[in-house]
Amino acid sequence: MTAQHPTIGSLLRALRARNGWTLKEMSERTGIPLSTLSKVENDRLSLTYDKLLQISQRLNLRMSELFAEPDASSEPQVTARRSIARIEDGVRVNTPNYDYYYLCTELRRKRMIPVLTRVRATTLAQFGELVRHSGEEYIHVIEGAVEVHTEFYDPIVLRAGEGVYIDSNMGHAYLAAPGCEEALLLGVCSSADEQLMESLLTLHGDTGKPAARK
Repeated sequence: MTAQHPTIGSLLRALRARNGWTLKEMSERTGIPLSTLSKVENDRLSLTYDKLLQISQRLNLRMSELFAEPDASSEPQVTARRSIARIEDGVRVNTPNYDYYYLCTELRRKRMIPVLTRVRATTLAQFGELVRHSGEEYIHVIEGAVEVHTEFYDPIVLRAGEGVYIDSNMGHAYLAAPGCEEALLLGVCSSADEQLMESLLTLHGDTGKPAARK
C-alpha cells in the first residue's frame, strides 16, 4: 500500500493530535481562525507563508519541525543519514507565481535545504520585495531561463544548465526570463542558523497543497 504523501494540512493535523489540542485550542494558540484551520487540515484551503511563519512562531517551533513528521521513538544520534528526494514525496507549497517542493523533509536539523521551484513570476512587481535570509544558496536552472536580480549586481539571465551561488543575506529574486513562461530551478540553501526554514517561508505566496504533478 502506497503511503500518503504529506500535506500542510496533514502535518498540522498531526501536530495538533500529538499535543492533544482541539481545533479551538489550536486556533487560540496560533491566532488562525478555527474555520480556516479546519479547512486547511482537510486540504480545502491555502495558507500564506506569513501564516505558516506565524504558526511556527506562536507554537515556538522551527519550521523544519513543523514540516517533519514525528518519529515513533526518540531520535538516535545519526552518523550516516540518507534521504531519497522524489518530487511526489516532497511537501509542496504553491502560489500564483511559484510552486515550491521542499525535499527530504523527514530529516531534521538539516544544514542544507533542497528545494525544487517552478517559477512563473515575470516581474519584480509580481515577486514583491527582494528576499533576504541567513546563509548561502546555489540555484541551478533545469528547464527554461531565469532572470536573477540581486541587491548589488545587475540582473543576469541564466539558462538550462547554468547556475549561480550567492550570499543569501543579499537581497535577491528569481523571475522567469523574458520569453519564458515558466522555469524549473533546483535550489540548495545552507546555513548554520536552525531557523533557516522559517526565513525561506517568508517568501511571497499563498497556498499549501500536496506535491503532485498536473
